[in-house]
Amino acid sequence: MMLMTHEIQQLMQNLRLPGMRAAYEGIISAKNLHSIGNDELLNLLLQAEWDERENAKANRRLQNARFRMRASMEEIDFFSPRGLDKTRLLRFTDGSFLKHAESILITGPTGVGKSYIASALGHLACQLGYKVNYFIAQKLFAMLRMSKADESYIRQIRKLEKQDLLIIDDFGMQPLDEMSRMMLLEIIEDRHQKSSTIIASQLPVEKWHDVIGESTVADAILDRLVHTSHRIELSGESMRKKKKSIILKH
Repeated sequence: MMLMTHEIQQLMQNLRLPGMRAAYEGIISAKNLHSIGNDELLNLLLQAEWDERENAKANRRLQNARFRMRASMEEIDFFSPRGLDKTRLLRFTDGSFLKHAESILITGPTGVGKSYIASALGHLACQLGYKVNYFIAQKLFAMLRMSKADESYIRQIRKLEKQDLLIIDDFGMQPLDEMSRMMLLEIIEDRHQKSSTIIASQLPVEKWHDVIGESTVADAILDRLVHTSHRIELSGESMRKKKKSIILKH
């Protein structure tokens, strides 16, 4: 019996079935093999392998997204007063905004959790099987500017276009120059009604026109972005300052 068990484990390893092998070894070590019927055993092993592969895919999507922080919808603070509508935010957890290529604009003063909420929605998208990219706005434009220099711009733009969800964080920290403005227009144009975009900014949406600059381009970008997007408008004091104050007091 031990020889047969070893052969089965070796076959699972050779066939690259790590989830199945781990489940089988767990059943063997718990001495439950004889108490499980053949159909149930097969179901357990197949389900374990399926879960292993889905988790591996989700982890690859998380790595490719390049988030700067780990975040989850379950850990969002709904108790601190910052104008966050829990019911409305939790509606996004079914992923329907991604299915319908809808965008989300998150605004509010520094420290109120815009980046965390954007990242939590991004992590959720990865878990649901969607391809995600996260960028700080300035780094996104810097990367694209460099790609123009080494002639990889078209490849980078196509890569962005293929993402089911693009997150642009810290938008509007400084006015856009002409090149960045046209890059943003191309990105938004490519994604309009095809895939979702989340933009987080300290500035209220009403001031984005001035940040983008050049009225015609700004109108084109905002027309495609603002009017069909969900809006999350946060307010209140910096949560980071509050937490720091609490720590210092203790």
